[in-house]
Amino acid sequence: MTTALIVLAHGSTDSRWQAPFETLEQRLKERMSSPVRLAYMELCDPLLETVVEELHAEGFNSIDILPLFFAAGRHLREDVPAQLEALRHASPELSLTLLDPVGQHPSFADVVVSIVAENQRDSSCTE
Repeated sequence: MTTALIVLAHGSTDSRWQAPFETLEQRLKERMSSPVRLAYMELCDPLLETVVEELHAEGFNSIDILPLFFAAGRHLREDVPAQLEALRHASPELSLTLLDPVGQHPSFADVVVSIVAENQRDSSCTE
């Protein structure tokens, strides 16, 4: 069976903060052939545990988790691995792979440079 992808954000009680992640989820769903779901580590729904359980109930035993974090701080070194270990304990047949955070991808700096360059062009056009 296909591996599902969860894009994981930290979470916030502010729906305005959540909106860009929901937009990203929709754009990824439009472009990817494998299932993509958004989950949050804490503070809002859907929580990571809920999304993993839903995908497992849909028949997915292999799930990659892509953290939408710049770097691997305490949450990605301790909290998320503990969440995944609890899920593996409850369902040993699950293969859950925590990928490196997006900020550690070699292309990330290039994307940020492109955004800065684009913003500089835009701001010079309005002066």
